[in-house]
Amino acid sequence: MEVAKLGVTVNTISPGYIGTDMVMAVPEKVLNQIVAQVPLGRLGGTHEVAHLVSFLASEETSFITGANYSINGGQHVY
Repeated sequence: MEVAKLGVTVNTISPGYIGTDMVMAVPEKVLNQIVAQVPLGRLGGTHEVAHLVSFLASEETSFITGANYSINGGQHVY
């Protein structure tokens, strides 16, 4: 709220399980258990997180501030 009057927006992104090298290194049995808990039934892609970052950095979102975006396939719904 302090910097909004200066045109600065602040938003956060809270990713769930994304198919990164670190996540893909998890043993297959554990990875299958993780995916089974995600309502969409898959890991997220890094491109999906990148798309959200690009969207939030665009001029078209200059009125969005103070928001948190959970990108987790529905695993945690708030």
